[in-house]
Amino acid sequence: MKQLFILLAFLAPAAGMQAQTAGTDIDAVLRQIETNNKEIQASAHTIEAQKLALKAENNLPDPTLSYSHLWDSDDKNITVGELVISQGLEFPTLYTTRAKLNRQRFTALDAQAATTRQQILLQAKEVCLDIIFLNRQQALLDERLRNAEELSAFYQQRLKQGDANVLETNKINLELLNVRTEARTNRTALEAKLQELRQLNGGEALVMQELTEYPAEEAVLPADFPALCNELLAADPTLQALENEHAAARRQLSLNKQGWLPNLEIGYRRNTETRHPLNGIVVGFSFPIFQNRGKVRTARTEVQSIDFRRDGARIQAAGALRQLYDEASTLSKSIDEYRQAFAHQQDLTLLRRALDAGQISMIEYFVEVSVLYQSRGNLLQLENQYHKALARMYKSRL
Repeated sequence: MKQLFILLAFLAPAAGMQAQTAGTDIDAVLRQIETNNKEIQASAHTIEAQKLALKAENNLPDPTLSYSHLWDSDDKNITVGELVISQGLEFPTLYTTRAKLNRQRFTALDAQAATTRQQILLQAKEVCLDIIFLNRQQALLDERLRNAEELSAFYQQRLKQGDANVLETNKINLELLNVRTEARTNRTALEAKLQELRQLNGGEALVMQELTEYPAEEAVLPADFPALCNELLAADPTLQALENEHAAARRQLSLNKQGWLPNLEIGYRRNTETRHPLNGIVVGFSFPIFQNRGKVRTARTEVQSIDFRRDGARIQAAGALRQLYDEASTLSKSIDEYRQAFAHQQDLTLLRRALDAGQISMIEYFVEVSVLYQSRGNLLQLENQYHKALARMYKSRL
């Protein structure tokens, strides 16, 4: 008993390190894709260009310079020159309001970039989960293939000795052919997933270990769904983008309400009409009586539109989380049922011994083995679906 406790003490940290390494391996893959993915890079540059364009909208208008040269129609020697340099500008408070509006727009744009990044990383994580599933299924098929090859060789020998009939041998060879085909198909699918992962990495090779273990840090569903839902919704970049768009729309409404404020113009004028230069300043005002018409109503309507979009997106996101949570709960129960059933299932070694000893027929053996392998394959699929549901549910944590 003491030796057993010592063995368990060594195995428990090893199991924890294996689960932690599995999560770390996927995280390492995602970090490489985040760095090398072309769509993420393009999104970042697009957002930066949009920010620069918004900043440019708050610049002063270009200064103007004009020069007039007049001459007398009777005496060409009498001339008058006039130089005017002026700078137009909007009312100063408009620049401050527009700067605050741009900051909120920048935050919304950053959230849009985060949404694009999240979608790419979620796609990559699902590919990683498929690779884990295919690796596990490949191990199962390889085990099944070895078993079929051993059985085929054994019955070929028995057929030569006259202890087996042709029908049994043909059935075993057909099973061998089917399993070999499934193994090849699975290996092809695995190579396709690895290629897909490489494409997500910008076509560059990934530095990664073989993915065979699912991450364990998110494997247990929290019992309190409302608290989990609020946490995930608060971190959802799509909802954050809509919140910032709403704040920006309200700031735009405030900006449009200030549109009645006059535009200003100041400048310098030099006139030589009296042959003695006259210097002075130019001050002007323009009143946007017509230019701002309808803009306040438009901005108010835009605020209401974003209100509905934001509320609708939140309801839709909460409903999607509820569906994923229920799906994961159902899959978790099915996984537990399969594992409990396997605990009482006959081992393949025992079935093989019973077949060799003549205690069961070949038909009984194939029925038991087919059910067992099919059940183990079903469990692998359920685990894959379960971890995919978790990945989609926790996508805001990527």
